[in-house]
Amino acid sequence: MVTDRSRLLTLSLLAIGFLLYSFTLYSTTPAKTPAVTELSRKGKLVWQQYNCTGCHQVYGLGGYLGPDLTNTYSRKGPAYIKAFLAGGTVTMPNFQLNTEEMEALVAYLQNIDASGTADPRSFTIHTNGTIEQ
Repeated sequence: MVTDRSRLLTLSLLAIGFLLYSFTLYSTTPAKTPAVTELSRKGKLVWQQYNCTGCHQVYGLGGYLGPDLTNTYSRKGPAYIKAFLAGGTVTMPNFQLNTEEMEALVAYLQNIDASGTADPRSFTIHTNGTIEQ
C-alpha cells in the first residue's frame, strides 16, 4: 500500500530532478548568435514581405523551387546576390526592389550566413534536445 509519505517523497524527487535538469540544460547551452544589425532586421522584413520562404530555404527549411540561401553570402558574395535581386531569373520574378531593400536583404543573408551551415543532416542532436553543428 502506498502511503502519503511515499507519495510526497516521490513528488519531491521528481520536482528536484526536473529543476536540476532544467538548470543544467539552460546553464550549459552555448548561445551562438551573431549580432543583428538594424539593416539585417529590415532585411528580414523584406524577406517576409516578398515571401522568399515560399521558394527558398534557410537551414534546409522552406520552399524547394529555389536554392537554399543559408550560405550564399559566403559562397557567392554580395554582388552576385544583388545581380539576382535586380534582374530576377526565369523562375525568380523581378520584385522591383529599391536599393534600400536590396541592401537590407543582402545584410539579412549575411547575418544568416554568419550563424552556421545549412545542411541539417550534418547536425548532431544531443539527448537533452540541443543541436550542435
